Amino acid sequence: MRDLVHNLGVVPMVAPAVLSATTTSDSVDLLDFGSATLVVNTGAIAGAGDFTAKLQHSDTTTAGDFTDVAADALIGSLPASLTANSVAKVGYWGHRRYLRAVLTKNSGTSIAASAVLVKGYARNRPVA
Repeated sequence: MRDLVHNLGVVPMVAPAVLSATTTSDSVDLLDFGSATLVVNTGAIAGAGDFTAKLQHSDTTTAGDFTDVAADALIGSLPASLTANSVAKVGYWGHRRYLRAVLTKNSGTSIAASAVLVKGYARNRPVA
C-alpha cells in the first residue's frame, strides 16, 4: 500500500473546544504502531490566554504513571507558548506503550484548540 490513508492511525486526543483550564487527554495505545506524532491545532485566543502543550508517556494507563516525554525522545519541539490560528507538531520515538497530551493553562482566559495523535508504521495494514 503506497497511500497514507491505509498506513496511518489518527486518534483524537483533545476534541476541538474553547479551553479555559488545563486539559489532559485520555491515553492512546501505540500497540502495533512504530511511531507517533502529536498535532495541536489552535484558533482564537481570548483574554491573553497563555497555553502550553506537552506529550506524556507511560507503560500503563494509570494516570499517576504518566511522565513528561524527555526532549531526547521527541523529534522537534512544541512552542513555548501556543499561538492563535496555528498548527504545532512533535514526533515521538520513545518506547512506552501509551501517550497522552496535556494542554496547560498558564494564564489568561482561553484558547480554541484541539489535538490529534497520528500513529505510523503500522504493523498490520491496511489500518481501518
